[in-house]
Amino acid sequence: MKRLGVIGGTGLIDMSVGSEMEHAGLALVRRDDVTVETPWGEVPLTCMRLSSEHEEKELIFLQRHHNAGQASKPPHMIEHRANMRALLDAGCDAVLAVCSVGAIAADFHPGKVGLAEQYIDFTGVATTFHDAAAVFTSVTEPFDPSMNTSLEAVLRITQSYDSDERLMYTYWLAQGPHFETKAEIDAIEQLGGDMVGMTMPREAKLARELELPYVAVCISSNWAAGRDPDDSVADLDHHAVSSQANRRLQPVWACMIELLNSRE
Repeated sequence: MKRLGVIGGTGLIDMSVGSEMEHAGLALVRRDDVTVETPWGEVPLTCMRLSSEHEEKELIFLQRHHNAGQASKPPHMIEHRANMRALLDAGCDAVLAVCSVGAIAADFHPGKVGLAEQYIDFTGVATTFHDAAAVFTSVTEPFDPSMNTSLEAVLRITQSYDSDERLMYTYWLAQGPHFETKAEIDAIEQLGGDMVGMTMPREAKLARELELPYVAVCISSNWAAGRDPDDSVADLDHHAVSSQANRRLQPVWACMIELLNSRE
């Protein structure tokens, strides 16, 4: 892959190319911070040119919570159309999103890194480029199956999981910015949600409209409300959630390297 877009959130605040890339034979040649103008606002991107033994690659990083130079925009205020359009205009061949999620499924303990296989969005908030005329986009398989298959193998190796370990999960989109109640989490589980977050499916929908291959690497940063086996009434803390997610980036780096080195 020549040009990979990477979207970071609370699970990946910024992008510093370091030893992980160098060990994979990718050296940083140039780094530029640019601003892309879109019909929905300006989007800051960090563009990194990487050289391998045979060719050059590009990694385009977008912080989805960009907010006047800080990663602080609340999830319900993000203009996802601007973000996804900026990545398309930057010439990305595909997009890897990094997400920090609350774990509902018992086998998605904090610290584990998995993949989104499906999403459920019952927020009732439309996310589309097509407001003027009816365009109906199929999202039967919202995430790129080929990329997910490759990344599943990478995550299995980097986390020392055998073939029986589940790595594919269903993401439940919550409106935010509040965390959920225990009763909401119980209901979400009954309806098929394995993990909960506040942003990613909106990106996935827009990526499908743009025909831009998209996958979501999900870091289990905390137990969802009421699911902590040691304290079922524990309050959730945003800073603690972010800190846990940012300690589990080694498998995420491995996923980026896998896609950059792919021949698709």
